Amino acid sequence: MAALDGLPPLRDVIARHGLDAKKALGQNFLLDLNITQKVARSAGDLSDVTVFEVGPGPGGLTRALLALGAKKVIAVERDSRCLPALAEISAHYPGRLEVIEGDALKTDFESLAPEGPVRIVANLPYNIGTQLLINWLMPRQWPPFWQSLTLMFQKEVGERIVAQENDDHYGRLGVLCGWRAEAQMVFDLSPQAFTPPPKVTSTVVHLTPRVSPLPCDLAKLEKLTQAAFGQRRKMLRASLKSLGGEALLTRAGIDPARRAETLSVEEFCQLANLL
Repeated sequence: MAALDGLPPLRDVIARHGLDAKKALGQNFLLDLNITQKVARSAGDLSDVTVFEVGPGPGGLTRALLALGAKKVIAVERDSRCLPALAEISAHYPGRLEVIEGDALKTDFESLAPEGPVRIVANLPYNIGTQLLINWLMPRQWPPFWQSLTLMFQKEVGERIVAQENDDHYGRLGVLCGWRAEAQMVFDLSPQAFTPPPKVTSTVVHLTPRVSPLPCDLAKLEKLTQAAFGQRRKMLRASLKSLGGEALLTRAGIDPARRAETLSVEEFCQLANLL
């Protein structure tokens, strides 16, 4: 891709700007431009799309998104050391890259969304990835401002996102994601694809919003799943005792002897609506 976009190799960019990855910021830079293109292609045709990116770092994925035709990329970067490297990319693609210096957890992405389709594509910092995902799944209005999410997580987190009932990875995150979106794991990345290499395998997850999620109150659903999965080895009559226990389950027509991991998203929503 260096030949494709005419910009220098990422290792040279990192060396020139002194961009050693900071553990405190959850940074693991993805330097293989073939892989960054693969991630970008997983988000589909970007030719008429504004892409939100979080934690671009030296800009490997940013370059892939722009080279593959993204109409515009809006990148949120907390590390000010990365801004000069990103400015070089912006100069190479005039008017197509906007960099916002700030904390993604405090950024109102919904208010930044322009007219037209928006997709979110990011190699998320591991320490904030799950919270960002939940934030994007719970916008002020539904359908959401985004068409799809193409995000990189630790593989263990990816497995929890796509998990369904009767899966060992099924838990609160699987219920929330299953309620609002359809999710699939696209491909894995070995630790050696990153600098520095993390201790775990990573995975790219692609999510699309459900047009009409089941009616349910988020606060009640979170309270319910927290209680149910907080004591997941117990029968529901015990784990949900503080929320009505056996009486609540009987009203829903659910066997009180079942355990949390056997309940479908639909059954969790049904229980939440009865709280």
